[in-house]
Amino acid sequence: MFNKTGREKIMKSILLTGTAGFIGSNFVPYFLEKYTEYRLINLDLLTYAGDLENLRECEGNPRYKFIKGDICNRDLIEFIFNEYDIRGVIHFAAESHVDNSIKNPGVFVETNVNGTYTLVDVAKNYWMEKPFQYKEAYKDCRFHHISTDEVYGTLGETGLFTEETPYAPNSPYSASKASSDMIVRSYHHTFGLDTVITNCSNNYGPKQHDEKLIPTIIRNALQGNPIPIYGDGKNIRDWLYVRDHCTGIDLAFHEGKAGETYNIGGRNERDNLYIVNKICEILDEKVPAPKSYKELITFVEDRAGHDRRYAIDATKIENELGWKAEENFETGILKTVDWYLEKYGK
Repeated sequence: MFNKTGREKIMKSILLTGTAGFIGSNFVPYFLEKYTEYRLINLDLLTYAGDLENLRECEGNPRYKFIKGDICNRDLIEFIFNEYDIRGVIHFAAESHVDNSIKNPGVFVETNVNGTYTLVDVAKNYWMEKPFQYKEAYKDCRFHHISTDEVYGTLGETGLFTEETPYAPNSPYSASKASSDMIVRSYHHTFGLDTVITNCSNNYGPKQHDEKLIPTIIRNALQGNPIPIYGDGKNIRDWLYVRDHCTGIDLAFHEGKAGETYNIGGRNERDNLYIVNKICEILDEKVPAPKSYKELITFVEDRAGHDRRYAIDATKIENELGWKAEENFETGILKTVDWYLEKYGK
């Protein structure tokens, strides 16, 4: 590959972790298309949430390389950094399903805490001579950690999570993510590693795992099965369309200030009752059934420790980096339902 002067163009290798999952598999094709000077190394263990079918469109691209492996495997991480001369990390990989964290918390601690430590420590050792001194060739290298708004705990009827909100995680999942955030933060303050952290609200859109709320609603409705809704259905989340999240990650990785945290939210607060009723209305129009899909809505026992409300204040990333969500929930959910209708052959 050559630039306009005819000189060979040097590729910059970026390590992406966990990008066979939902958010990452939307990010990879977006990033590949936008940055032709990047070679993307995708490391994923392909556990239940990872599926290479999500990245079929990237197969054959000479700037994309998939490696199956565990982020906790230090020998493998060191090999990847040396073999591909890694110049940046965007760390998506995580165990993320809250129900699973209640059943088996240890897996979440191992992957989310120990895995993040392994990655950030190898990056520090590969890029830096000593604390606060980068090796000459690696001064522009950055470690970007993807996290969640769940680290902040729960909100009352008013208020928003900001970057200054104290951490108060309420599930083993969110506690493990809070721990990983703190590890990354410490590597900036103790060693001078160039890090950035982004905490996002609830993502939705194409390629999300079937176990999550919105795919579960769509799938059960189309199959004529009961649509399970926890408790009274009034738990509120701020919904962020996955493509908007990808553009926010892009901006934070390239333009964010070292050591900073940026909250990425869609400013789309909706409770679960609204979500399920809206999807049923769309399906009633697009795939009519003898009775409204709403009749399938079934309330089930609430999840242990179920946070009542999350909502993110995205002012910082909007003002400092110029990011803005393009989709509101009503436009994003239409695109999402259409994608799943195609997936399920409807």
